[in-house]
Amino acid sequence: MARVTPFTHPLLLGFDGLEQLLDRVGRLSNDGYPPFNIEQTSPDEGEGGVHRFRITLAVAGFTRDELSVTVEGNELVIKGKQADDEDRAFLHRGIAARQFVRVFVLADGLDVETADLENGLLSIDLVKPEPSQTARRIEIGASAEDNRARDAKEVDAREVPAPRKTAV
Repeated sequence: MARVTPFTHPLLLGFDGLEQLLDRVGRLSNDGYPPFNIEQTSPDEGEGGVHRFRITLAVAGFTRDELSVTVEGNELVIKGKQADDEDRAFLHRGIAARQFVRVFVLADGLDVETADLENGLLSIDLVKPEPSQTARRIEIGASAEDNRARDAKEVDAREVPAPRKTAV
């Protein structure tokens, strides 16, 4: 039996990727480590149409070398991996030294501007410029039947043999 979702409506053409995106976000948002904030750093209207955001992750104990920030397609991927110091013998280990991967799905046109690590907080600044409003005229072409008829005439003309010259 076919799965029926809101995105199977006939007027929602090309939104099947959005359904997959929502499923993925639901699976990724279950882990709470490391904690993070997302804030809008520019006014609602933006500066000249530019919208700015900041993602701040609490990554105490991680150095710059142990963190990586990459953009893969439309996903911002933040990874942290601490190396275990085998020379140290802990009597009690209350500070977690675990690795993590945190993925944020970026909207179209949203770009990563900078990433800074200060006082155990990793801040990633994002910018989304206002898209230019352009209109485009679409020319209306011939129907498929007209195209097939034209193609048939071209084929018929190519199949007609050229007249032979006869010697008199």
